[in-house]
Amino acid sequence: MTPIVQTLPSAPLASSRRAFMGRTGTLSAVAVALLAGQDAMAQGMAGDMSQDVKILNVALGLEHEAINAYQLGAGSGLLQKPVLDIAVQFQGHHKSHRDALMATIQKMGGKPVMEMKLEEYAKALKADTLRNQADVLDLAARLELGAINAYLGVIPAFGSKDLAKIAGRLAADETMHFTILTNALGRPLPTGALSFGA
Repeated sequence: MTPIVQTLPSAPLASSRRAFMGRTGTLSAVAVALLAGQDAMAQGMAGDMSQDVKILNVALGLEHEAINAYQLGAGSGLLQKPVLDIAVQFQGHHKSHRDALMATIQKMGGKPVMEMKLEEYAKALKADTLRNQADVLDLAARLELGAINAYLGVIPAFGSKDLAKIAGRLAADETMHFTILTNALGRPLPTGALSFGA
């Protein structure tokens, strides 16, 4: 990977789904308690479960998309080791996020949004335009940045440090992915502080 010590003038645009989550991403404490595996804590809380299920399904859709984007990259033959190994590791992180979101939605009585076929993600993400490793990494970096901003968007809703922690941990995973991908692309770091979630 190429080391970085530069600055990034601007961030890629977030997708409409990520923007939606950023605007409406105010999960109830119940949803986050369940997401954090704190079922007992969730039982004593009240909240708008239907709105939470909608928001969690948006997040789940983003995780499905990320998993399939990494699958497309891994199967493209364009990624070289050790980048390929890292991409597969990141895909594993997204699978863990997916599993946590699906379990939470089901505990809340909701129906998790279904994953589309790989071919549908390939079309939506324009995988046929990927020509080399940098193209694949660029796509992954854009998706990770959108996920960072989406997860950070839900944190202000929390009054509990414990509940905010799980959303922060999800955002931290995505930030790690974005940073590593940016490094691999030889791109500069964000120019200023507080560059995510604005």
